[in-house]
Amino acid sequence: VISRKADHEVHGHGLQPFKPLIHDHTLHIANGCRHHIGRVLQMARQLLLAGGPKGRHHAAESLGPVAGAKNFACVGNAFDEKLFGGHNNNPADALGRCPRAKRVFYRTHFVTLRNSTGWTITMNALMNTYNRQPVGFTHGQGVWMWDAQGRRYLDGLSGIAVNTLGHHHPRLVAGLRDQVGRLIHTSNLYEVPLQSQLAETLVRLSGMTNVFFCNSGLEANETALKLARKHGHRLGFAAPKTIVFERAFHGRSLATLSATGNEKVQKGFEPLVEGFVRVPLNDIAAIEQASLDHPEISAVFLETIQGEGGIRPSQIEFLQSLRQLCTQKKWLLMLDEVQCGIGRTGKWFAHQWADVIPDVMPLAKGLGSGVPIGAVVAHGPAAEVFEPGNHGTTFGGNPLAMRAGLETIAAVESEGLLENAAARGRQMLDGFRASLADCQGIREIRGQGLMIGIELDRPCSELVGQAREAGLLINVTADSVIRLLPALILNSAEAQQIVGILVPIVRQFLGARSA
Repeated sequence: VISRKADHEVHGHGLQPFKPLIHDHTLHIANGCRHHIGRVLQMARQLLLAGGPKGRHHAAESLGPVAGAKNFACVGNAFDEKLFGGHNNNPADALGRCPRAKRVFYRTHFVTLRNSTGWTITMNALMNTYNRQPVGFTHGQGVWMWDAQGRRYLDGLSGIAVNTLGHHHPRLVAGLRDQVGRLIHTSNLYEVPLQSQLAETLVRLSGMTNVFFCNSGLEANETALKLARKHGHRLGFAAPKTIVFERAFHGRSLATLSATGNEKVQKGFEPLVEGFVRVPLNDIAAIEQASLDHPEISAVFLETIQGEGGIRPSQIEFLQSLRQLCTQKKWLLMLDEVQCGIGRTGKWFAHQWADVIPDVMPLAKGLGSGVPIGAVVAHGPAAEVFEPGNHGTTFGGNPLAMRAGLETIAAVESEGLLENAAARGRQMLDGFRASLADCQGIREIRGQGLMIGIELDRPCSELVGQAREAGLLINVTADSVIRLLPALILNSAEAQQIVGILVPIVRQFLGARSA
């Protein structure tokens, strides 16, 4: 395998990686300097043809011989036409001389199969945007999913906090089937009665004023940022600014990416959108100082609990002080509840634990239990900012998505899932803390309801694959935080299973690394 970045794709296409690696810098050099292509190609040929000791190689080193490969994988632009075309487009001049190589995985875009006439290249129709795990699912029931081989997995992620009601929930399925048979989409050129019903429900649950519907969390956060910008102009600022936070994640559009506090996400998309002032989370003094340094601030934008940032909650005292400060300065308090809202923490919205009401609240994920949906709930001055023509959407608020939202909320209320989320969350947090109390390498076990993070003192992304092999689906975020986001229907026995599967995996990982 050339470059570690190809490893996950090799497994996904049935290829077996071998140990020797050319350091990623090799491909970086080749990409930037075309005259290096010949050298890298020569190294690749040696890799395929030669035999000898195994080793790891860096760009500054010559590539020593390695065991002859039956399968070969590489990424990057360095090889492009020359690797497969060779001289005069003759594949034999490149990889064709390697009799043992049967399959080649190239750039996560190509699977190249060798046949009697040479190499044939098959294009992967999907853009290379995800590091997917090598498993696909055919169906689900409750908090369980099955793959194509019939193996069952306990879903500890619920589609990244999306499947509030788990899989194949009878009420949701019946409601969606009924709605598909009636009406799916009309557009916002017309009245959509189900929009009004869901908006009234969200207003009732939040104590806020009105709602705008869209299709995703990113769109909801974009809407919030537009509200903040227009509110700032109403305050008389020519270039309004919004306070955002370190480790925040609000999406991958240009505006939400700029508000996000993750340089890896932002890299390659400069110049970023201006108008953001970044401060640490839970530091009210930093916000007060920012207000002195930037008098044109008009809003504060934060996740009530940071999800991608590592399950990091905003402290209750911080939220209460922030509410007071925003009211005093006429700023909009905008709380991103895309991941932590809709009952996940044991209350409808995570900020309700602090007994505050925001001015703007983006929602998505769990609101539709798997059907794409987004919403922005507004209150106070924010509820009066937009006028016709200021914002809009074609698909947002369609009848199918609105029915999904209504059925989701009705099921959460009728089945007592707020109380269940709080109870199962306590059960799992207590279980993890008791079972890992003597385990060196655990920095913190934290969370609220069914939004749980276990932070280790080292990167631990490999635990995702180990847990999957054990039948449990988890996620690692912020490099070293195990993230659990199971469906709100999780029962006590299933919560105990999650703890029972994950604890020995974590202990073994930390013990092996410590040794």
